[in-house]
Amino acid sequence: MRKILHITVITLLLLCSTLAMSQEKTVDPDAEIKEMLYNKYKKEVRSYDKKDFDDLFMSFFESQNGEKVLTKEEFYSYTIKIAIYSEKLGLLYKSQKAESDQAKKEWYDKSYQDYLNSKKN
Repeated sequence: MRKILHITVITLLLLCSTLAMSQEKTVDPDAEIKEMLYNKYKKEVRSYDKKDFDDLFMSFFESQNGEKVLTKEEFYSYTIKIAIYSEKLGLLYKSQKAESDQAKKEWYDKSYQDYLNSKKN
C-alpha cells in the first residue's frame, strides 16, 4: 500500500512540474525560420569585421525605414545576423559576455509581426 502511495505522489509531482514548465515557454511562431537562418549565416557572420557589421547594421536600418516592406526572410536575415555578431563579440571579449548575450537575445527575439505593425503606423 505504501509503495502505491509513493508511486502516486511521485507521478503527481512529475506531472505538475512538467505542466508548470510547459506553461512557462512561449511559443515563437517563427522559431523554425530563425533557427534555419542562424545555421545558414553563423560561419559567414563570424568572419565579419567591424566594417562588415557596420554596413549590415546601416543596411538594416535603411531597409527598415524605407518605403518597401521587408519580407519575413529578409527581416530575420538582418536580425539574426546582428544577433550572431553580438554572440561573436561575447566570444572575443569575455568581459562583455553578459552584455553580448543580452544583445543577442534582444535581436533574436525581434518579431516580424511587430515590424509589420510599426510599418502601419
